[in-house]
Amino acid sequence: MSSKLDELFGYVQERCLWQFFSRTWDRQENIDGILATATDMLAGQAPKRDTPMDRLFYADATVMVADFRKRFPWFAETSPDEVRSLMAELKARLEDIAITGSKNRELSHQLY
Repeated sequence: MSSKLDELFGYVQERCLWQFFSRTWDRQENIDGILATATDMLAGQAPKRDTPMDRLFYADATVMVADFRKRFPWFAETSPDEVRSLMAELKARLEDIAITGSKNRELSHQLY
């Protein structure tokens, strides 16, 4: 599972700029929304598309999921439970790098 997580994390770090938005709340909102939508899609469930934000997350997740399926053929044999576990670990790692472990003090500056 660790090598799978490393592959997904490497992809997101290289290709997904939404994880580096300018404020902590914005980064968290994108990580939560896009990964939740992608998780639903990868687990075979229909993602939410009710609000404009849901549709925005869906647009980003659609590209990411298509790339995941193309680049990582092991997804075809991955159970929905394993997908959810893997994506939860990916989310935790992204939060650690992009939010809690970030040394950028502007992320949570009170004047912004």
